[in-house]
Amino acid sequence: MEEQKQRDPRMHSAEHILNQTMVRMFNRGRSFSAHVEKKKSKCDYHFDRNLTDDEAKEIEKRVNDVIESDMIVKEEFMDRDEAAKHFKLERLPDGVGDRIRIIRIGEYDACPCSGIHVKSTKEIGAFIFVSSSYDNGVLRLRFKLDQKE
Repeated sequence: MEEQKQRDPRMHSAEHILNQTMVRMFNRGRSFSAHVEKKKSKCDYHFDRNLTDDEAKEIEKRVNDVIESDMIVKEEFMDRDEAAKHFKLERLPDGVGDRIRIIRIGEYDACPCSGIHVKSTKEIGAFIFVSSSYDNGVLRLRFKLDQKE
């Protein structure tokens, strides 16, 4: 089995919630690139401008509302052909095979993923929007979580 990069389950689950929040607010798709670390993370989106202060506050609020709602995070598997009908699969690592793992965060988000996650959103702790920047069609969002252990 191919060795996978292990990510912090809290931060990785928060990334999924942030991505779905961006889809719901702006309908521009999930991040095309992400760097997820325990202390601070970033996600890049195809966009046409930077966020306003109000939008940044709204993203933080919505992500925290999902976290606080204590949604169950679970995995399910589906055949690659079926998964391709519902999800974009190009960001999955090579060698994942014909059974695709889907991570579901309550009814809020579903996404193919090979990473590790919390069992419930309440385990994530507070999401803190750090900053955003825009350059040449790319909106970068930086975020961290409270220091909950």
